[in-house]
Amino acid sequence: MVKLSVVVPFYNVQTYAPDTLMSLRANAREDFEFLLVDDCSTDGTPELLARAARELPGAVLLTHDRNGGLATARNTGIDAARGEYLAFLDGDDWLAPGHFARVLAAIEELGCDFVRTDHVRCTARTRTVHRVPVGRRGVVLRPRDAILPAERSTSVDYPYAWAGMYHRRLADRGLLRFTDGLRTAEDRPWIWRLHREADSFAAIGTLGVFYRRGVSSSLTQIGDIRQLDFIRAFDQVLTETAKDPDAEKLLPKAVRTYCAIIAHHLASVERFEAPVARKLRTLSAAALKRMPQRILNDALDTMDAERAARLRRLRRRPVPSSAVGSVPVEASA
Repeated sequence: MVKLSVVVPFYNVQTYAPDTLMSLRANAREDFEFLLVDDCSTDGTPELLARAARELPGAVLLTHDRNGGLATARNTGIDAARGEYLAFLDGDDWLAPGHFARVLAAIEELGCDFVRTDHVRCTARTRTVHRVPVGRRGVVLRPRDAILPAERSTSVDYPYAWAGMYHRRLADRGLLRFTDGLRTAEDRPWIWRLHREADSFAAIGTLGVFYRRGVSSSLTQIGDIRQLDFIRAFDQVLTETAKDPDAEKLLPKAVRTYCAIIAHHLASVERFEAPVARKLRTLSAAALKRMPQRILNDALDTMDAERAARLRRLRRRPVPSSAVGSVPVEASA
């Protein structure tokens, strides 16, 4: 029986994939499988994965005929997974030896739906530890209780799928699937749905994921049109959260987070190509008009002056009704 399935998408990461694959070998166990998803790479990545499929214990190679993005690649791995538990890793990151075994022991002892772990962010030669924003460690909690408060960083602001482990019952309920085609912010609707609908989780102090930041091929470093998928991602968060029985309590957090992400992108708008920067402003202004206006007013009133002023200016920007599109939540909510 397969105890753990690890889904690892790869796309044009030939420089970093050897470290990733070596770290998987240092985590291998006879009851672990590693689902290596090649998302139609065009560099030397396919050759590295073909070799890993022969030499890495537990490796299963899955290939896409066309590039679908990280969300779709993860779904391919989820669909093929046979394990009692699932975990994720990105093709340019790596793990400490034995990390998965330690996390597996913790989630089995706790008996919860999923666990969240800290991670190490690696930018050039700098290493910084980033912790799950949950105060109580090693204690089983109700996920929806970790969404709030709206004005502080909480568990839904730590969206990294690879920072944790998940019981198969979540996959069986459809809670682990990502929105196909999202090119960025794919973790955001996912983490919100997980916290709204799963029954139990825990934050643990196990540290063993090394997240490589600043990779030139990463979408976080590229200012092209794919970056604007965060609009679709957060529209989905608002739409789904508005249907929740606790929508009145949860929507202020969703709106505030959406505003913070818009403000973040506007603050670094110079990194976008000029047509994309214009589209960013138009789509963001339309997004502000789609939000529940009373909740948006409250969010802007509690943000710092600089970000609030930037968003208020954008809110006044004329936007064609066709650009606003459908309203995901009632404007009077």
